[in-house]
Amino acid sequence: MTKQQYILAIDQGTTSSRVMIFDENGDVHSHAGAEFTQHYPKPGWVEHDAEEIWQVTRKVMDEALEAGQLQPTQIAAIGITNQRETVVVWDRKTGAPIGRAIVWQDRRTASLCQELCEEGLEPDWQQWTGLLIDPYFSATKVAWLLQQDVNLRASTKAGEIAFGTIDSWLIWKLTCGKKHVTDITNASRTLLYNIRECRWEPRILQRLDIPEAILPEVVSSSAIIAETDPSIFNGHSVPIAGIAGDQQAALFGQACTTKGLAKNTYGTGSFVLFHTGTEAVHSQQRMLTTIAWQIGKEPVEYALEGAIFITGAAIQWLRDGLGIIQNATETEALARSVDSNDGVYFVPALTGIGAPHWNPDARGLICGLTRGTHRAHLARAALESIAYQTADVMDAMCKEAGIELTELRADGGASRNNFLMQFQADILNVPVDVPVIHETTALGAALLAGRAVGIWPNRETLAARWKLAHRYAPSLRADKRQQLRKNWNRALQLALSP
Repeated sequence: MTKQQYILAIDQGTTSSRVMIFDENGDVHSHAGAEFTQHYPKPGWVEHDAEEIWQVTRKVMDEALEAGQLQPTQIAAIGITNQRETVVVWDRKTGAPIGRAIVWQDRRTASLCQELCEEGLEPDWQQWTGLLIDPYFSATKVAWLLQQDVNLRASTKAGEIAFGTIDSWLIWKLTCGKKHVTDITNASRTLLYNIRECRWEPRILQRLDIPEAILPEVVSSSAIIAETDPSIFNGHSVPIAGIAGDQQAALFGQACTTKGLAKNTYGTGSFVLFHTGTEAVHSQQRMLTTIAWQIGKEPVEYALEGAIFITGAAIQWLRDGLGIIQNATETEALARSVDSNDGVYFVPALTGIGAPHWNPDARGLICGLTRGTHRAHLARAALESIAYQTADVMDAMCKEAGIELTELRADGGASRNNFLMQFQADILNVPVDVPVIHETTALGAALLAGRAVGIWPNRETLAARWKLAHRYAPSLRADKRQQLRKNWNRALQLALSP
């Protein structure tokens, strides 16, 4: 009888590090997690201590093994998924971080981004990288760091400094400095990588004065990339075989491995990814074109990505801002307690509005109020707004890709809200599928690693690891759906023109 093998997935997020260990069926065997410190030294600045992230990650790896009563020898491979765009710079000789990591949320490079846009660089940079010029991405963060410290710049030219996103940092630590790599999905989120030619883009590096010598080697998302140093697991080395940024990992974990499949992660905001096959679709509506993954030496696969700024955060605002609910779970019962939204629409542009409209000046709006309006209508309108925004993004993606959506796969906290999932299916007029395992980000990293070491040797065996918990079939009449979308668009236009 063959001994059971396991995959250890590191899910290194913005506020915590989690480790999930999966068995050969793709089921969770054990897990552990812990939060780490958030640093806000100035308005708009967000930083992490990269060394703390490593220490927390190492601790929860040990705890997950202990919780599952496993030895490192039973781990066939490690998969890593991570918060994207966050920048770490470290000394190659000592392995120590130089200053704190600059987090993806950080806005300190807004003026540099504005300067680059005023130079007219964005169309070319978008064509090369698939991204917009924004502080969100890694490139201007690295440029800012090098501008602040003359000695640091001198060290980069001497080859003494390494830059990486969080995946690079963790692999450096896991291998005790033997490997300085990043995978192709994380590279595609730096605003430094040409996603069509699959190389660091020299014209961007030159403009930002970033030496290519500090950049990691770019590797496949699913391949045996390195082995852990024996000191990490009591003398045993484990292959590192899967890497992907968090949203790409979720797409893979949702088994959206063929052209035309899409997923939405319903969190504080929402990320919609739409698999477009081996074609990098250029977006005219300021959607992001991103690398979905590369399996071994197979052709690179791409996706369109739409970021919705406020979804779950709208529910948090009902709780913390208005005080009309005590917790998010109340909203489902409240929404069901009324027959309709009674003409009430909530456009949650509380921090501007993202894809596909991209209007930073948009303002939140609640309209259609009457004397008969009460908190149930507001709760329902907030949930409905999540579905409408998702539908707007999917409509734009389908139009640009020339692909018809046949189903949407949902994960994240709000995918547990039955009212929202049914309304999402009704507004999209396609089924919405929610899987058994909601932690699709960690699952995706595990599947990428397991694919590389042969536990799941092909796409069919990978797809079989995805298990459906509930399918929400559309049940709304076409005329009703069209009227609801029309009313939403009226409210949206008011929010876009404050």
